[in-house]
Amino acid sequence: MGRRQDLRWVPGRSPVSLARPDAELVRAALRGEREPLAELLLRHWKMAAFLATRVLGSADLGHDAAQEAAVAAMTNLERLRSPDRFGAWFCGIALNVARRWLRQLRTEVPTLLLDQPSALPGPAEAAEMADVAGRVRAAIDQLPDGQRDAVLLFYLQGLSHLEVAGELGISRGAVKARLHQARAALAPRLAPMIDDREGQIVTTNTASEWVDAEVSEIRRTRADDPAKSKHIMILAERDGERTLPIWIGPSEATALALTLASAETPRPFTYKLASSLVAAASSGIAEVRITRLVPPVFYASVIVDSPRGRSEVDARPSDAVNLALVAGAPIKIESGLFNTETPASHAEELESGTVATADIAAEAQQLMRESTASDPCR
Repeated sequence: MGRRQDLRWVPGRSPVSLARPDAELVRAALRGEREPLAELLLRHWKMAAFLATRVLGSADLGHDAAQEAAVAAMTNLERLRSPDRFGAWFCGIALNVARRWLRQLRTEVPTLLLDQPSALPGPAEAAEMADVAGRVRAAIDQLPDGQRDAVLLFYLQGLSHLEVAGELGISRGAVKARLHQARAALAPRLAPMIDDREGQIVTTNTASEWVDAEVSEIRRTRADDPAKSKHIMILAERDGERTLPIWIGPSEATALALTLASAETPRPFTYKLASSLVAAASSGIAEVRITRLVPPVFYASVIVDSPRGRSEVDARPSDAVNLALVAGAPIKIESGLFNTETPASHAEELESGTVATADIAAEAQQLMRESTASDPCR
């Protein structure tokens, strides 16, 4: 999926008062009051998450989509035309987000998890989110009209580039250009706000110190239901003892294990295909970088050399590392990320997980053999 913030805001268990109608709460929220907006989101949260889950087929992804919809609702509340229809509006945003994610995800939607290092924040951050949302909304309001409309439709309403182009009556390329210009304009305005939130970002400084790294192992946690096992990619610096664990999805872990084990596959996997396509375009993957951490999400980039020069492509660490392994490209990590502290709950998973690189590769090969035997045409 495209790049996004994963806030993982899970509402608390406190009872929600239904005494005040939605319209009254919306008007209070527009006056700058925090509690009415939180009450509105709590009131309609379950339905929004349920609808998103129905679209995505995964409760975790459904909650993530509802969380993004909550941020969109907070930052875009003034666009609600009928205050008494907040619930339908909020659920509609959640559905739009879920449908956009579904288009961007591969077929194995339930396994495509964000690369996560830690436990996710809880409902105590709702008030802070509302404050941040107000400041973000103010920064967006300062953009030129064209850029502001593109940002609201793409990031906050969940429309695709093509859908935004249709709404604004411009080309898809023009939409991308406006979004790029908007991001450039918003970055200096939002940077102080990010810095104010202690522990919110671990990222590169102006002068980044890159450390050569490699995949040392893939760990897998034990679970009664194998489908609920978690997979952890362990990156280690080449000339040192520091390691960086990143929680990844099972499909990405399987691809890594097969490559690390030099396992033969009947047909090229996605990452091998991507590497071959880059080569076919007379280009090459120079290196991949694990660039920063916005808890709980790690970010990465793929550096591509082409006849037109060098470019940087945004990526998830699990995808970037998989691509680096099949392309034989270096893996680099911003040095400060090795200082990331793993919370106790995840530290237990890390310690209890077994080194399963070879096991995962063997299991995948066995499944492929069984699949080929049952369907020789594949």
